[in-house]
Amino acid sequence: MSKCVGIIGVGNMGEALLAGLIQAGHPAGQICITDKREEHAADLAKKYGVTLQTLSGIAAECEVILVVVKPTDLVTTLEAMKPTLGPRASIVSFVAGKTISGIESIVGGDHCVIRVMPNTPTLIGKGMSAISPGTHANNDDLAFVTSFLGASGKVVEVEEDLQDAVTATSGSGPAYFFAFVEAMISGAVALGISHDVATELTVQTIIGAAGMLELSGKDAKTLRENVTSPNGTTAAALATLGDFNLENIVHQAMAAAAKRSAELA
Repeated sequence: MSKCVGIIGVGNMGEALLAGLIQAGHPAGQICITDKREEHAADLAKKYGVTLQTLSGIAAECEVILVVVKPTDLVTTLEAMKPTLGPRASIVSFVAGKTISGIESIVGGDHCVIRVMPNTPTLIGKGMSAISPGTHANNDDLAFVTSFLGASGKVVEVEEDLQDAVTATSGSGPAYFFAFVEAMISGAVALGISHDVATELTVQTIIGAAGMLELSGKDAKTLRENVTSPNGTTAAALATLGDFNLENIVHQAMAAAAKRSAELA
């Protein structure tokens, strides 16, 4: 018999996880959802054929509980769950910055806790998730979580003390990428290209470059060198990026993200 899975918080990420569960073959009838926005949750329950449930009901009935709330709401959510939480319920947290030990200290007992840092491409099945097991998580627990996350992208297991670094890399990473795309589009417009054409040129270039990284078997350094002719146009552009120390800028940005993730604990 399939495990009863509850999802607390079905915003964009929560819905992506819901879709991933179903895509991975988990029966919709064994999934319960809840959200502060009751009408939104009701619409999703109808859309996916899952059960609309209360927070306390999910705590009491579900064997695996996915917590997909804002960091500021986590403690309140866990404390509201605790009175009815089943003794064998597993908690899978998708909350940025919040530690396993912090969750364990609230729910108590010997509950399995797994910490996950996903990213927004999970919404289109191209996600990257990093999971860290808590004290009481076993191989079966990890396999279950890996299975449905794998339906929405790729999954790696990391030590929990690396989760802040993961947040700075893949968790926040899509936003760095989008910011660079914005800059390329505005740069093309400044050179006289229309916004629509600049957008198409930039987006397709980025898609193609990402595809080469994924499929060519070559690393980023090799691919960069292959497209850079001595004294050519690409070399001129890269020299300018070097003058502004692009690598250092990226390192500092990622360090700031990791620092903020640690502060959220």
